[in-house]
Amino acid sequence: MTGSQGGDERDMRVLLHACADGDRSALARLYRTAGPKLYGLALRILREESRAQECLQEAFIRIWEHAGSYREARGAPMTWMGIIVRRRALDMLRGPGRERLLADPEDLENLLDDPDRHGGAEGYAKGREDLAKCLEELGEEQRKALHLAFFEGLTHPELAERLQQPLGTVKTWIRRALLQLRNCLER
Repeated sequence: MTGSQGGDERDMRVLLHACADGDRSALARLYRTAGPKLYGLALRILREESRAQECLQEAFIRIWEHAGSYREARGAPMTWMGIIVRRRALDMLRGPGRERLLADPEDLENLLDDPDRHGGAEGYAKGREDLAKCLEELGEEQRKALHLAFFEGLTHPELAERLQQPLGTVKTWIRRALLQLRNCLER
């Protein structure tokens, strides 16, 4: 990590704490600092500029409202804010009446985001390393399906279309991949 990145992280921690104390100017500075990168994440998921902008605005409202719940032991400020943006973008993709995945990727995320699972901030990084190793154990189809579902927010029917596979096959890949990852991470 470069000194600049470390300084940015420290600055964002300070800004999050100031937001928790009700400092609106801290929110504006946080938006200027983190907004472009978080907008890129929303745009990657939603693929429409107007929806990505809406997502970012709604996510920053949530960041403002929940800044007091940020904990350094759970990860860097950008990671925490990125999760909020990603969840909001996925909610927007799903919309009313959209099918949610049978085995929700948030279950896996909750396992990884538990700082006590490996013992604090260092353990959090270890959890991410463990995930990378466990992903290597998956078959290529499972890994690709899981990536599309988790990071791009595709539903089962969208996955089936994108991967040109029957819907039942895609559902099985996702379910088995999440079970295999959970078992691997709990070892």
